[in-house]
Amino acid sequence: MTIQPVTENDLENCAKVYVQTYNQAPWNYQWEFKDALNYLAEYRSSPQFKGFVLYDHDVFAGAIFAHTKTWWNGSQLYIDELFISPHAQKKGYGKALMNYAGQYAQENGLGTITLMTHKFMPSMKFYEGLDFVHAQPFVILFKQMGGYD
Repeated sequence: MTIQPVTENDLENCAKVYVQTYNQAPWNYQWEFKDALNYLAEYRSSPQFKGFVLYDHDVFAGAIFAHTKTWWNGSQLYIDELFISPHAQKKGYGKALMNYAGQYAQENGLGTITLMTHKFMPSMKFYEGLDFVHAQPFVILFKQMGGYD
């Protein structure tokens, strides 16, 4: 197993696995490859981007896309995306990537790791198992935009 920073050359593998991961149950999204590639490339082009890919015997297994962020109580690592290939799940790769992110945060003086996940998806239990806590007073709000005159 090798974990290394995301490079431009990793983006196609990342997008392919991202689509495979999130277009199946339990998420059942409808990502198109080109949209996923653009989405991940946008993260990578950010000046604060920090991303890590995991390869197992030269086979792409998953990635974390994150960025550093200044916050009132110090700098943090904000995890935007964590995805593991459907065929590589349940092998400890997600935990390995999160541990690597934690080590990166400590080595770079980042006081917290922050992320958002769906409360009713398996990822919630995964993160709680890694000692992440639910910030109860916080909610995510969104507004679907459509046919305004």
